[in-house]
Amino acid sequence: MAKKAMIEREKKRERLVAKYAAKRAELKEIANDESRPMEERFKARLKLAKLPRNSSATRMHNRCQLTGRPHAYYRKLKVSRIALRELGSAGQIPGMVKSSW
Repeated sequence: MAKKAMIEREKKRERLVAKYAAKRAELKEIANDESRPMEERFKARLKLAKLPRNSSATRMHNRCQLTGRPHAYYRKLKVSRIALRELGSAGQIPGMVKSSW
């Protein structure tokens, strides 16, 4: 189980990304538009830099929804390999059966 602080930090990042997504996209569009004047593009870059760092989507890290584990994460199911094995053995995931030999 991951530390509660790490899980909460990740949730905070998700909230910030959602909050600033529209503003960030607008500023990026202005900054990358070649037809606009250089001063306007530069100002957009400065405004973009003033936004919180954690509002960038690249700062988010995938974590297991059940345990908070950051590694061995299955995107489709949003759980780690360990949680996937436990859920599969318990019959919680449709179509998945425990293999034994």
